[in-house]
Amino acid sequence: MAPFGQRFGTGQPGAAPPRGSRVEGLRHLGRSLRDRGRWLWLPLLRPKTLALIEACTIGLVAGLAAFFLKWGSALVGTWRVQMASGAWPPWLVLPLVGLAGCAIAGWLVQRFAPEAAGSGIPQVKAALTGRPMVAALRLAVTKMLATVLTLGSGLTLGRQGPTVQVGAALAAQLSYWIPTSPDYRRQAIAAGAGAGLAAGFNAPIAGVLFVIEELLQDVSGLTMGPAILASFVGAVVARILGGEALPVNLNVGRAVTAFNPAEIPAYLLLGLMAGYLGAWFNRGVLASLRLGQRLPGLLGRSLPLRMGLAGLVTGGIMALLPSGYWNYSWMRESLVGDSVGDWPIKLATFGLYFLLTLLAFGSGATGGLFAPSLMLGASLGSLVAVLGDRLVEGVEPATYAVVGMGAFFGAVSRVPITAIAIVFEMTADFNVVLPLMMAVVVSYLVAESVDPGSLYGRLLALRGIDPTEGSRPADRLAALQAQDAMHSPVETLDATLTATEVLDTFQRSHHRGFPVMRGGELIGILTQTDLTEATDNGLDPDAPITELMTPHPMAVQVDDSLADVRYLFSRYRLSRLPVLEGRRLVGIVTRSDLLRLESQSLGDEPRRDRPRAMHPSYGVYRVRAPKTGRGLLLVPLANPHTAGAMLRLALVIAQERQYAIECLHVVPVPNGRPPSEAVVDLNRFRPWLDDAVAIGQRWQVPIHVQARTTHNISQAILETIHGSHANGILLGWQGEQAPADRAFGTVTDDLISQAPCDVLLVKWSQEVFAAIARRPHAPLRDLYPQPRLDRWLVPVSGGPNIQRALQLMPGLAKLSQTPEVILCQVHTPESGPVETQTMDRAWRRLSRRVPTRAVCSQGTQIAETILALADEHFCDAIAIGASRDSLLQRALHGNLPKIVARRHRGTTLIVRAAR
Repeated sequence: MAPFGQRFGTGQPGAAPPRGSRVEGLRHLGRSLRDRGRWLWLPLLRPKTLALIEACTIGLVAGLAAFFLKWGSALVGTWRVQMASGAWPPWLVLPLVGLAGCAIAGWLVQRFAPEAAGSGIPQVKAALTGRPMVAALRLAVTKMLATVLTLGSGLTLGRQGPTVQVGAALAAQLSYWIPTSPDYRRQAIAAGAGAGLAAGFNAPIAGVLFVIEELLQDVSGLTMGPAILASFVGAVVARILGGEALPVNLNVGRAVTAFNPAEIPAYLLLGLMAGYLGAWFNRGVLASLRLGQRLPGLLGRSLPLRMGLAGLVTGGIMALLPSGYWNYSWMRESLVGDSVGDWPIKLATFGLYFLLTLLAFGSGATGGLFAPSLMLGASLGSLVAVLGDRLVEGVEPATYAVVGMGAFFGAVSRVPITAIAIVFEMTADFNVVLPLMMAVVVSYLVAESVDPGSLYGRLLALRGIDPTEGSRPADRLAALQAQDAMHSPVETLDATLTATEVLDTFQRSHHRGFPVMRGGELIGILTQTDLTEATDNGLDPDAPITELMTPHPMAVQVDDSLADVRYLFSRYRLSRLPVLEGRRLVGIVTRSDLLRLESQSLGDEPRRDRPRAMHPSYGVYRVRAPKTGRGLLLVPLANPHTAGAMLRLALVIAQERQYAIECLHVVPVPNGRPPSEAVVDLNRFRPWLDDAVAIGQRWQVPIHVQARTTHNISQAILETIHGSHANGILLGWQGEQAPADRAFGTVTDDLISQAPCDVLLVKWSQEVFAAIARRPHAPLRDLYPQPRLDRWLVPVSGGPNIQRALQLMPGLAKLSQTPEVILCQVHTPESGPVETQTMDRAWRRLSRRVPTRAVCSQGTQIAETILALADEHFCDAIAIGASRDSLLQRALHGNLPKIVARRHRGTTLIVRAAR
């Protein structure tokens, strides 16, 4: 392990620091200051000294922030109690102050820094997984002001969790000011979080252990050095400025604590009860958050309203209690009083504080769970002291209270070592060490058995963030997975095809193997070798594909390592492997894909099939449905007037193919600011996305929703396609005039040419826009408008685009009670003899599920003939394959799908199959 300070370089004398590292940035800063004529002491420019200065600075600002939170919340809380004790009645003052203060705090958070909601520790863990901490300085200031108002207004939350986030945010801001590498920035954020905890509790060792045990789970010198120094400086600053050692005034000294071995059964019981109640406390926290998100109407979307309501209810309950409860001082004394006879009051206090904490946290208020868990633990310990007094005479209730604090804290936060350290540092009493260790270990084991998993990791998962993202190894080769090498989406074969149709597919494609699907489920794989063997044995042209394929093929999951994939290739002499996400086929990986990606990794070359940008798009809102389908259809929602029709069309396709739907709203931001730092008003589009989730529950189709900020709309959509492994995308087009070098428009053309999945482009009929004019503000949940789509015209050709359109017809037919599909084949006088084999095969397959008829027509202009057929047969919609003509042909004759879509008065669906 490299010593602290030496870790910034290579450890070799005279070696240059790595490019982009923290020491290089700090040296550049030093050189720029010297060039301006400012005098600097030269030894301060050494890497070790600069690292010490940075860690000390992080601890200093974290300590100052902790003092401000303590002083500010105490000032507001004292003013509130004085107002309630004066001329104004408490039943009026306490609820109104709670309502106003919490509502203002919620407005600050929602307006300036939405990431400041809650305790802040899940957000810190998200930053440590690689997600940027957006506008860190603004986040820290907003968090401090909102926390002061929240706690001062009477909510039963703590200031230590916000102190952790504020310390991490200030450390992140400092790392942005001083150029540094992502790895060192991650350590600085963790050090800031540890300093915030240390300053909040005056417990530096606990701050370091919390970083190691919960945040980074790393004990390297790179982690220990900054965390130790920042934590100790933060605790010293907080103590100098007048911080208390305990969040509750226990007045614990050596004279009032004692341990008798005869009390061990009571302490074990305390650990059991703390573990069980702590697990249920965590469940209550998660349930209260889910309930807050599901509240109907504006209340569910507005953080100020939810927080104001929580403050109003809390203030109303406090007004009914004795005045000591107004600032929780009498409550704290009752938890750890010297008498064991007032247990009914302590039991009622425990239950009241338990419920009020769930109410406050479920509203999304800025406040932590550290202090509430310690106070609940102290209350529980005081209750168990009653039983201990019956076992052994002369027990000390304060000892049980202190042990209960550590046991309940460890059960809630799942950091037993930190729990032991934090209580011992606050009490500095060796009499509590042995019972504390016993109770904490028992409570941790019980809590893990009742409700396993970290609370903060589950809070992250509730926000749609994988808490394990940041634990992947730094070595890129060691971190490669199947999804990094696969092709997605996949060209597949339907199980209903015959041998003749399969031979046609192989002749048109450069692929030598295809997965075989039935109802969206992988049932086999068919390769060129399989066809060769069948031909040698006498191939029946009408033989079903199921007789030719290899059933139950070997497959890998998206997160399987490439080492496992390589082993399967070598062990079983395979050339390709399907890639699954659960049971859903999302890609296919071949030997050449594996070799190419490994070569790119060794040469540090970027993948060419992934979108590249200086500033990638940034997700600002995301809700995942509890279920996933066998595929995914992406639906960007941009036009509120046609969103209902778009989603209805997507629902019938998803039901037919057993897909899930991902609704995407893209928010463009100016180029002068990174998308991750843009301020977005979530209230503008949240009703859309919330309605989409409710529609999915009604239709029994999983619907995921997300919103992203970006500089480039097509880039954001392409990034979403790659990230979610989308099988298709449904786009809308209003028929507007495109630039001369574009067919449908910049974004649409980019997606048609670059998206690796199916692309469905719909231009709605004039009937739709007339209906929109009648109800311009119809909510999305009404799926309005619902155009008439009874009769479809499908021009048939031999390309993959029209074949994919034909596969969509059974689903699209569900939009009508009397559906009909008309297959047409148009030929010109100079095209020679008419071949109808393709249309005959399409008719045989489609007529089994949808009423279908076929017609042939001749004309000099194909587009004119198709439009005439649509008018002749009174067709409501046309489904046509995207153009595969060369650039010269499109210049001479025009883009056929565009001409048809622009001139057809009904609905037009243009289909481009996955590449």
